[in-house]
Order: sequence, then C-alpha cells, then structure tokens
Amino acid sequence: MIKVIGTTTAALLVAGAVVPSTATAATTVNCSVGAGSVTAGGDQAAVGVVSTAPPKATTSLIGRGVFAPGQVKLSSSMAIMDDGYGGYSVYGDVVVGDGLYSTGYSAEDGTLTTKPGLTRIGGGWTNFTALDIAEYQGPTEAGISRRTMYALRSDGVLFRWDVDTKGVWRNKATATGFAAVKSMALISKSKTYDTFIANTRGGALYTIHIPTASPMKPVVKQVRRSTWQGFDALLAQACGRYGTILLGIDRDTDTGYLYAVGHATGTTTVIQSLGKVPATFGDTVYFRWRDPGSPMNGE
Repeated sequence: MIKVIGTTTAALLVAGAVVPSTATAATTVNCSVGAGSVTAGGDQAAVGVVSTAPPKATTSLIGRGVFAPGQVKLSSSMAIMDDGYGGYSVYGDVVVGDGLYSTGYSAEDGTLTTKPGLTRIGGGWTNFTALDIAEYQGPTEAGISRRTMYALRSDGVLFRWDVDTKGVWRNKATATGFAAVKSMALISKSKTYDTFIANTRGGALYTIHIPTASPMKPVVKQVRRSTWQGFDALLAQACGRYGTILLGIDRDTDTGYLYAVGHATGTTTVIQSLGKVPATFGDTVYFRWRDPGSPMNGE
C-alpha cells in the first residue's frame, strides 16, 4: 500500500475503504483518488480527492523541478512508494517529444533527494493520447505477476505490450476502432483481463474489456449515451470490493467532478455524482497516482 510521509500524506489518498454494496455506487464510504499532474514549470503535483458529498480535496507538491518546463507531453500513472526513511520514491513512464521514457526519482516533502532520470524506451510517440499500465498481483501472490502496458494513438489504434521483469516491452498487439475516445481510465485488472472506462467526443461513456489472451480482442459496452464529452481526462481508483471512484477533469474550465460508480454492468451501471471538486485543475498533463499491487475490480 502507498504510504507517504510528510505533507504529501493527505494528497495521496488512493486506497479504498469499506466494502460497498455491489449493486449501488459507493456513496456511504470515504474512498479517494490521487490525481497527479505535471505543471507548466515541470513539477509533479497531487490533488487527493475524497469521496464525501461534496468532495474534499488536498493539493500537494510531490517533486519540484522533476522535468524541464513543457517537456512532458503525456504520462502513465505513476507509482509512489514510502522508502522507510521519511521520504518516497516515484517511478513511471512519460512521453517527451517523440520518445517514450521511463523515469524515476526520490524526494522528501517535495524536495528532490535524487536526480530524476529519463531512460529511453522507444520512438514514434508524437500522436499518442493515452498511456497506462495494469500491474496484476493475485490475492495469494507475493508480488506482481503481470505487467501490461496500454496506449491509444490519435488514429484510434489501441496498443498493448507485455512488460517483463527487466522492463523490456514484448508481444505488441493492436486493435482498431477507438478514434472517438477522448480519455480512458483503468478500472479493473485481473489474471485474465483488464478493463478501462472511456468517454468519447460525442459524449458517450463506455467500458473497454480487454482479455489478456492473443489475439487482442477488446469488448466494448455502452454505459451512458451522452453528457460525458466535457472531460479531457478520466482518473479512477477502486472503492471497496467492486466500486470505483471516478474523477473527470475539464481542462477548458480547470474543474474536476467526482462520481461514485458501481460495478460496471453496461447501461445498468449505477453512477452517482458527488459534485464539483474544490480544487483547480489547470495543468495540461494529468495521471493517476497508483499503488502497483492494489486490486481494481470495477468490472
């Protein structure tokens, strides 16, 4: 579990709490999602959003001067782990220019204690719009047994790679037909599939169920027909055993809205609006602060 010492503790409230009903959205428990961002100046920041109604939020600086101003164009979710000595380490993947890089650093209360590094993974990333990793750890497993990276290109091609223990990307697979997707967020990861929730430019909300088997054959189900087009970024975190807390960010107005989402069952999925988040979302790059081994069972 994520445990960060110091002023960032309140901002990284990403673990679900009490188990809600499988049939209703998780509105009676206080779950949370950690919204990460890269600022215009190159800092990494966090907004910890708690699922009260109305929501509560705490803003913190995670790393000052991690990147050069304007350097990062896209980010995967980022892992942040307590180092046991009063600080924390951060790692994940970012797109800089046309390249994809792994990055990592250590910090304490926002001040870097090790210099950030960028290790190039590959090129050709200019036109990608979404990037994230699903790290699966079974209930009886001592560590993560599967790492699967997903990326969406602007022409609607969805990519998938297996990432081995040395960080090497293998077994590339693709699926077409996702050009309408505006943003997507991971809500489930299991031994045999991963699921994203995605909104389209036309306003619909869908789940994208992706079995881990090859060839890659996503299964798309409509959740809502309209009204979701305003969000430029979706960030999700598990809430209880089957629920999800979903944060929608509108960069046109620098606002965020929080939703409690029940177990995804297509158009019968329960979604309850918890209201506007009392924080400003003015950065151009957003991602989720993740706990790699934590379960997500939203579908």
